[in-house]
Amino acid sequence: METLYPLRFTPVYKDYIWGGNRIPTLYGRKLPAGIYAESWEISTHPDGITAIANGPLAGKTLRDLLPEHQSALLGPNVRGGDFPLLIKLIDARETLSVQVHPNNGNAAAVQGDPKTEMWYFLEGDGSAQIYCGLKPGIGRAEFLKAMENKTFAEVLQTVPAEKGNAVFVPGGRIHAIGAGCLILEIQQNSNTTYRIYDWDRVDANGKGRELHIDKALKVIDWDNNGDPRCKISGTQIQTSPFFQLDRFELTSARKFPMSGKSFQALFIAEGSGVIGWNGGEEKMAAGQSWLVPAALGGYTVSPVSSGITLLCITVP
Repeated sequence: METLYPLRFTPVYKDYIWGGNRIPTLYGRKLPAGIYAESWEISTHPDGITAIANGPLAGKTLRDLLPEHQSALLGPNVRGGDFPLLIKLIDARETLSVQVHPNNGNAAAVQGDPKTEMWYFLEGDGSAQIYCGLKPGIGRAEFLKAMENKTFAEVLQTVPAEKGNAVFVPGGRIHAIGAGCLILEIQQNSNTTYRIYDWDRVDANGKGRELHIDKALKVIDWDNNGDPRCKISGTQIQTSPFFQLDRFELTSARKFPMSGKSFQALFIAEGSGVIGWNGGEEKMAAGQSWLVPAALGGYTVSPVSSGITLLCITVP
């Protein structure tokens, strides 16, 4: 049986029509010119399985390791036989479609997978914003009228995409990521999206993307329209039944104990450092994603230069 250690991954990229190129530029990734709308950082989803990039297990995928190492990798807080999350970066050069995802209560009825998610804003250009949830007083009838008139911006709540802030998007809540946003998205392991409106956008052949109006209307939660902004408390950005996000601003070495109950997925938002554990150490750089196995026991992150901003994702 292989010895487990903190795993770094080779992302899978998506060239969706609305994407930009900030992900390779900002994080120094040597990639050909092109559209990098999404970078799937840690994923076992069939639409984009990420491979390990470091150490003796390099070349294998996270999915390859699960049959033999599930308990040691994921911990008992994770139920089922798969990695429960999909962690990605999103670079929105243009506004994404108005869309909705199903939740655990209605996904099976529309042959989809549930998808509750959150967005942590890595950058904001001062004008970037997201749409998330209906404005007070807007219900099904008013939304259907907005669909007919294509006046979605008038019925959806807006939140500025301010660096370091975050929003929570339960399945069933209508939303759209606005132009200019650069986001770390943490979500259930799902690729089910029902597009309602795509801003009359067409591809190079003049063809618009498929809409999914019937399914969308079946999964919208018309009462799910509270303030989407995460109420940050200390290190904790957001907690939910599916994931928890904490942020650590380190200017000196810090030990991170592991309870053994959940993995810890790390994203380096800014800065650089060294991760050390019983058996080794490796350099960490901005834009990298790591998975620390639940059974590792603990690790230390030591920043270099001006410090490191560490985002830590667990399953509560």
